[in-house]
Amino acid sequence: MTVRKAWIVASVAISSALAFVMLLVVGVYIVAGNLVNGVGGGAKALAKGAVPAAYADLVRKWGNLCPAISPALLAAQLYQESGFNPRAQSQAAAQGIAQFIPGTWASHGIDGDGDGDRDVWDPKDAIPSAASYDCELASYVKKVGGNLTENMLAAYNAGAYAVIKYGGVPPYTETRNYVKRITTLSESFAAPVGRVDPSEQAAGAIEYAQKKLGTPYLWGGTGTAEQGGRFDCSGLTQAAYETVGIKLPRVANDQYNAGPHPARDELLPGDLVFFSDDLTNSRAIRHVGIYVGGGYMIDAPRTGAVIRFDPIDTPDYFGATRVTEDGAKALPTRV
Repeated sequence: MTVRKAWIVASVAISSALAFVMLLVVGVYIVAGNLVNGVGGGAKALAKGAVPAAYADLVRKWGNLCPAISPALLAAQLYQESGFNPRAQSQAAAQGIAQFIPGTWASHGIDGDGDGDRDVWDPKDAIPSAASYDCELASYVKKVGGNLTENMLAAYNAGAYAVIKYGGVPPYTETRNYVKRITTLSESFAAPVGRVDPSEQAAGAIEYAQKKLGTPYLWGGTGTAEQGGRFDCSGLTQAAYETVGIKLPRVANDQYNAGPHPARDELLPGDLVFFSDDLTNSRAIRHVGIYVGGGYMIDAPRTGAVIRFDPIDTPDYFGATRVTEDGAKALPTRV
């Protein structure tokens, strides 16, 4: 009888929890339908930990070099180019954290730290050089009509002559995609200055994750039949958002850049919540879950555990991302 009572109590508790979650999910749709023009943007301040601590001061300083750029925009370029890897080298011979090709570095590299040399592999030179080059391009197109930042990015991709010729961003698909990608990505590096609109896809992502409750964790799991439908943390969040048409990167620290970052007291169901042992560096994020409200998330925690509800208010809580379709599309496929 005691066991039966315990089972009944547990069943009622679980049912109540699920009902609570579904009310929150419905709330996502209601709020998404009612908020208008609520996205905060244009902030100069970087989001918490979005740039590795070793480079954050450089990005803040040099990201304000001229009106065409901002720390968030400069951070987006560095992330797009190298994933903040100072030793990155591409097949096209682009080098360092800012991915300068040798010819461009020879013409535009500067001695950012004043130590007497210009070293493409040294972020203290490469990050100032990237900002300086952006501002130089902006000076070439400053008399062109339209948005100066967009024209600067277009000049970076297609050359200043093309921007001047067309009186703005030229009608090249690659260039227009580049401009949109960097400007969108910059929103994930900026600390919002206002409320952030909820994603209408959030409810669908939560619904998917709920159906996986109780599924055993699998390191590297993405839910394939060969894996028995099992997931790791970022595999679950990726699959949940893929069901609503949003393709997220595979790993948690890249998923962090799929949209703007609401504060803890602004969280809504469907936000991705992240955890790290280094709260100064988003590249060190090691865990992600889907927020469901009430201080809880659905996550795939670790080997030996199952997909479950877990509290988010732990010492390793890093921050959150409100996933947007454009934000996810802007992310580089490899960093």
